[in-house]
Amino acid sequence: MHTVAVLALDHVVAADMATPIEVFGRARLADGRRPYRVRVCASQPQVVSETFTLTAPYGLEALREADTVVVPGCSEHAAPPGEEVLDELRAAAAAGTRIVSVCTGAFILAAAGLLDGLRATTHWIAAGRLAELYPLVDVRPDVLYVDNGQILTSAGASAALDLCLHVVRRDFGSAVAADSARLAVTPLEREGGQAQFIVHALPPVPRGSLLEPVLSWIEDNLAQEVTLAELAARCGLSERTFSRRFREQTGTTPLQWLLRARVRRAQFLLETTGHGVERIAAQAGFGSPTAFRERFKRVVGVTPQTYRATFRAGADGSGERAVGATVTAVTG
Repeated sequence: MHTVAVLALDHVVAADMATPIEVFGRARLADGRRPYRVRVCASQPQVVSETFTLTAPYGLEALREADTVVVPGCSEHAAPPGEEVLDELRAAAAAGTRIVSVCTGAFILAAAGLLDGLRATTHWIAAGRLAELYPLVDVRPDVLYVDNGQILTSAGASAALDLCLHVVRRDFGSAVAADSARLAVTPLEREGGQAQFIVHALPPVPRGSLLEPVLSWIEDNLAQEVTLAELAARCGLSERTFSRRFREQTGTTPLQWLLRARVRRAQFLLETTGHGVERIAAQAGFGSPTAFRERFKRVVGVTPQTYRATFRAGADGSGERAVGATVTAVTG
């Protein structure tokens, strides 16, 4: 039997901890046997969170006996993990134990040095911070999970379900994983990565800068054809000087800034209107519906139709719906 140790630290995120417990604990083989033994362990007998106190039945020694260690994320109130915890994780990795993180649990693996030189993901809202704190980690903010073989990381809490099902399939095949997915009332694979959930903010521009008026003008005129020459003329600069100043102040090119602004406008229209793709493409300034679809999927990760189905409030009042087909993941 495969032993899974779920590490619970103070201020653990309940969903991050519960998902692997449920997926691995409820998995069954074709003959009804349980393929996994799940143990919740901690560095102290009781784990304190904002909304509950958990009594952990196992200590850190359970990590040494596990075949897989799962590290859930912790809230912003959590203190950095102690050296005892980091040392146990390092020892488990050195022994060949598979180690999985959920959401911001990637920060704990990174603190232990287990992600150095590897691709990894975390919740998109924390991805920039992970990359800043741990520059040796190749952070991928736009995927649901990353499988490096021994070390695996997942994005937000719902992505933990995708990764746990991926692990079940890796261990015991698609049939067992499909049964686990049915128990969780979720597709075994779903379309898209985190990109569809990210608010693609435009690069900030300093207040009072030379570019602020022209960027405001672009936002108000996205449906029009906009040329580099016209933008430069509005700033009283040559095209070359304008392009250089633009990159200095935004970190990107005028064209990329314009395309991102148009995608943001399209996202808003898909969420708030029932307009067809052709009309939205024109309102957002794309030359054709085909160009719109291609650019939108490249930036957001899913098609406009899938994005609308996921995020537009429907008859049930919900702003989110399931998506399904092919999981977006990075495997190593």
